[in-house]
Amino acid sequence: MSIQLPPDLVVSVSGFRGRVGAPLTPELVCSIAAAFGDWLQVAGQQSTVVVGRDSRTSGPMLVRGVIAGLQSVGCSVVDLGVVPTPTLMLAVEHHRAAGGVCVTASHNPAEWNALKLASAEGMFVDAEGMESFLNYLQSTDPNRADWSALGEVVNDEAAVDRHLQAIERLPQLDVSAISGAGIKVALDCVNGAGGTVMPRLLESLGCEVVGIGLEVDGRFPRDPEPTAANLGDLARLVRESGAAVGLAVDPDVDRLSLVDETGQPLGEDFTLALASAVVLKRTPGTVVTNLSTSQVVDDVAEAHGGSVVRTPVGEINVARRMQLEGAVVGGEGNGGVILPDLHHTRDAPLAAALILQHLVDEGRPLSQIVAGWPKYGIVKEKVRFPRGAIEDAYGVLENDLAGAVSDRADGLRLAWPDRKTWLHVRPSGTEPVVRLIAEAPRAAEAEELVARAARLLEGVA
Repeated sequence: MSIQLPPDLVVSVSGFRGRVGAPLTPELVCSIAAAFGDWLQVAGQQSTVVVGRDSRTSGPMLVRGVIAGLQSVGCSVVDLGVVPTPTLMLAVEHHRAAGGVCVTASHNPAEWNALKLASAEGMFVDAEGMESFLNYLQSTDPNRADWSALGEVVNDEAAVDRHLQAIERLPQLDVSAISGAGIKVALDCVNGAGGTVMPRLLESLGCEVVGIGLEVDGRFPRDPEPTAANLGDLARLVRESGAAVGLAVDPDVDRLSLVDETGQPLGEDFTLALASAVVLKRTPGTVVTNLSTSQVVDDVAEAHGGSVVRTPVGEINVARRMQLEGAVVGGEGNGGVILPDLHHTRDAPLAAALILQHLVDEGRPLSQIVAGWPKYGIVKEKVRFPRGAIEDAYGVLENDLAGAVSDRADGLRLAWPDRKTWLHVRPSGTEPVVRLIAEAPRAAEAEELVARAARLLEGVA
């Protein structure tokens, strides 16, 4: 049967996301996976689909539903087990698969899970593809395979090894120099899939690793989003261990957040900027990022003779624009770094390697490196707001916050370039909230801008 999606399921280019049990059930993910496998084959793709998951306790249950749905329409499945999302994307390319399904809710709390869908390119299904698939999903009964043509399942236990080897071969990295530096790293994998890859990567790069949250059991000891506010334990570990840097990843390992050697959480916003410095130093060119990313990326690009192009939020939006621009590096201000020499996917192990290379390039502590760039205060808040009233809210914000350059490419972004200040208001693609992000030379200005916007939204609602 064609599917009627539950109204509380969050559907976007980031996939199908919801709380486990209601609305996300094994029956629902089985139906979505069956439709996805059939849609890929109808579109002329071959029938192999790569499947993986993060460490959430609901993962094994939901993966079985995904695999059953794919087999039922004649798709063969390559099962990776627990792997980072970027590892799965590379595996789609390696197996020349029709696509992939990653069972992960990324930074959402443990009671959430999701299906993220990949295309044959080893990238997320883009907006056009997702629209096509949603139409198919809700209007077409999948073509079930005969008993003699059901898909087979094979395991691939080498996907993480291939991922690590591909990173170490990158021309932007001097592996011998990093190894020779003997960098001490404090690591927080929040009991997610990072435990399968991050310690191995760091040790292979000659780092001494002290870690927390390395158990791959999906029982997150803190809010799993790697924002600065959530990195108190890692900051303490940095100070107590004397580490040169603290690295935190989210549960599916596509975002990296930083703590400097003094134990000061830098959060996610410097990750792309410092990783870009490594790439631009070797290959000047274009950096692509989204409308919510800190302008420190612009400062870094300008210093290295590069330029910045901005897109709507969403990894696939950035990746597609990177392809169009021939960008040398890109990503998002949430700690996601994309390097085309590896693939067009946010990749935290890659980002970690580039940060280590930057420390070697600079030869000075991370706190001093960061102090060398302009300082901005960036504030990120989430508020509940009725989606149906959002267009009215944009108009109120534009009228009240006068004198700004207005951009509606993705929600509403208001910028005051002469003041180095901006505000971005947009519905989240991963949670039933509206995100408010502001940046200014002083944190107090950004806080006031977000507070004023929140009050205006409350008046509209």
